[in-house]
Amino acid sequence: MSHRSSTGHDLTPLSAEERETLAAGLTKEERYVLLDHGTERPFCGGLLDNKQEGVYVCRLCGLPLFRSHNKFESGTGWPSFFAPFDPEHIKSVRDISHGMIRTEIRCQRCDGHLGHVFPDGPRPTGLRFCINSISLAFVPATAPGT
Repeated sequence: MSHRSSTGHDLTPLSAEERETLAAGLTKEERYVLLDHGTERPFCGGLLDNKQEGVYVCRLCGLPLFRSHNKFESGTGWPSFFAPFDPEHIKSVRDISHGMIRTEIRCQRCDGHLGHVFPDGPRPTGLRFCINSISLAFVPATAPGT
């Protein structure tokens, strides 16, 4: 059964076969972060300093996750956003690894690991979605469909 977000995007969970087909094109590091819930090193991600207008999508399934105008410089070493493209596109999971309690965020459609969300972001939401660059692909505003 198909499920669509309020912004019209298909949120139907991928089957294990569909997910593995998409994952076949990932690099070893992309698999480590997206599928094994790893973290890329700070200040190394290719999208950290991106200032272009557009949309950040899930590297695995292409679901829109964040808009460029919601990105801000947090100084943490990872791209940070104060709001998602659509709240329905993000899944929150309690994370008790590394001796602390955090909220992991994943792609709602493919369950790919994105990063974590913290309550220390700027207004208007007060949230900081701290995202691994490697979990994202960027679609410039000049691209068709953006």
